[in-house]
Amino acid sequence: MSTVGIIVEYNPLHNGHVHHYNRAKEITGAEHTIAILSGPFLQRGEPALISKYARTDMALAMGVDLVIELPTVYAVQPAEWFAFGAVSLLEATGVVDSLCFGTESGTLELLLPLSRKLATESESLKQEISRLLNLGMNYPTAYSVAAGNLSNDPFEQEDIISLLQQPNHTLGLHYLIALQRLRSDIVPYTIPRESAGYHDSTPSNSSIASATAIRRLVLEQDFQAAAPYVPSYTIDTMRKEFDAGRGPISWESFRQPLMHQLLTQSTSELVQFHEVTEGLEYRIKKLLPSVVNLTVRDLLHSLKTKRYTHTKLQRMLAHILLHHTKQEMSSNSLAKGPQYLRMLGFNHNGQQLLKQMKKTASLPIVVKPSNHSHSHLERDLQASAVYANAYHHLNNRETFRDFFEPPIRV
Repeated sequence: MSTVGIIVEYNPLHNGHVHHYNRAKEITGAEHTIAILSGPFLQRGEPALISKYARTDMALAMGVDLVIELPTVYAVQPAEWFAFGAVSLLEATGVVDSLCFGTESGTLELLLPLSRKLATESESLKQEISRLLNLGMNYPTAYSVAAGNLSNDPFEQEDIISLLQQPNHTLGLHYLIALQRLRSDIVPYTIPRESAGYHDSTPSNSSIASATAIRRLVLEQDFQAAAPYVPSYTIDTMRKEFDAGRGPISWESFRQPLMHQLLTQSTSELVQFHEVTEGLEYRIKKLLPSVVNLTVRDLLHSLKTKRYTHTKLQRMLAHILLHHTKQEMSSNSLAKGPQYLRMLGFNHNGQQLLKQMKKTASLPIVVKPSNHSHSHLERDLQASAVYANAYHHLNNRETFRDFFEPPIRV
């Protein structure tokens, strides 16, 4: 019973994701699929358009057999820790044979040998990254240049730097690095992204659009505007969620609780939160009075500099909103890896995988969170409650849904 793992956010699930799912099964020959799905807050620091349960529904409708939640402490992280957390979960199932992810090039020719060099982060690499940061580069650029400088071939250096300027190559590289660090037997595959770029804000194809473009259509028009670019079950799910007042969710849904914290926390309190670095606590306090509408969008625009990427700032705000401290998000803590496998949903084949995992899994399988205790699981429950508290129609059952409901079964 061969199984391919995929690492996803489905914000929302669109036709490009369907293509990835189908090709992943085709090129690996896998009979079954396990998806590692981010919870309510995502890798780039933004809240999901709809809940993790709705996105699990979409994944199962597409054909995914088993959906496992990526803990919040790994989901809202730079590529290195996001990838390490997700790949660690696939490894811990004991049933995953392959991993398939999308990249801009659709080849591992440069990424695989580079991942072997970077799997052990040398002191010289750290020093080079630090040197480049001191020159004013943001972290993604500094990392790509430092990685390129590992090669003695100037043409290869240029290729590596160019490659890592593209977000899916960076994420793919860190999936490969995680496999190396875990000494995993999982075989990696990649497929090329089709038609739409990762950051494309408007559709450029009749049936394929980036998730960014689709969210923009949904938020600025309505979910029906996204119909050409998503499967029918995504439209049905969004209709159900929006009719029930459970979306659409954006950063502005959290404006009041976030601004309350920023306005009432001192600089000495703000600096305790993860990713509040290099004096950002002072920059926040200095700029707040000049944010015209006191919206999250305007705040991000005001905070943005060449040094601080939009993504870095969004993640920082998410950690402040969710009270994630530097101490609990330290590299030493994250390097221990996830400590449980949280089931979000499964179909009949997924149920068979679960039975197999009871014999093979190296981590506890969490079906009912109330029966388990771990600080990271507490953070997942808190993030889900904060997210649900932003729904248009407040409902205590929704706020504490993680405590009451079992995984979705199809």
